[in-house]
Amino acid sequence: MLEKEILEYLRKENDALRKYHTDAEQYYAKMKELEIYQAKLVRLLTKIEEKSQKVVVLFDGRDAAGKGSLIGSIAQYLNPKHCRTVALGRPTEEEKSQWYFQKYIKHFPRGGELVLFDRSWYNRAMVEPVFGFCTQNEYELFLETVTNFEDSLTRHGTHLIKIYLSVSKEVQNERFEKRRTDPLRQWKLSEIDMQAQAMWSEFSQKKRIMLERTHTPESPWHIIRSDDKHKARIEAMKLILRELDFEEQDSTVYLKADENILVSVEAELLR
Repeated sequence: MLEKEILEYLRKENDALRKYHTDAEQYYAKMKELEIYQAKLVRLLTKIEEKSQKVVVLFDGRDAAGKGSLIGSIAQYLNPKHCRTVALGRPTEEEKSQWYFQKYIKHFPRGGELVLFDRSWYNRAMVEPVFGFCTQNEYELFLETVTNFEDSLTRHGTHLIKIYLSVSKEVQNERFEKRRTDPLRQWKLSEIDMQAQAMWSEFSQKKRIMLERTHTPESPWHIIRSDDKHKARIEAMKLILRELDFEEQDSTVYLKADENILVSVEAELLR
């Protein structure tokens, strides 16, 4: 009996050890793949600096879609003198009295700078109307004017890339559960997060309207499915490199889009 117990114990230990090594190998393989594109982004930022280009990349999506971690991966090795992340909190009383876009404009890039927005003016297209943080008139006015605002921005020389991270309801719930139970992640869980699953349909309706009315040839949305965070990070980096005409494309670095991860707005609306 003792021999059987020992054998069973050793089997479990060996299974756990094999799983550890497999997980570790997969982790390091993913990190190596990520580093290839991170290195290309470092070189791209140098080009942006040399050419005094102005670049805005905004990331939107539901809560727990992976915006923060994706932006962190993009900015990880970039020179903070030429790359900034902007994540604005609730508007102040002064900002509430201003033109809606004004609080975002003051964070726009100077020449030679890349700015990454963790959420953006599109709060008014989804979060604010769902939770009653703006009036119906303010919401409609935003939808009527935002594309003109973006056209003016790009015509004055700023590159704008709009990325929407699309997470499934099931994966969003799994990530919320991790936030609830992991003491290192609990700070991420807000009152709004707690209501996100219950209000899934309301967000879906506003998302559909936003994509239908603000996806234009001049300022298109790029939809990245983000249930798999690693694949979403890779796809976002490839997209940025392609969109900014990275001149030193290395034939050994694969920049073609994965059509299972980067999908069209039409395909997203059908889902």
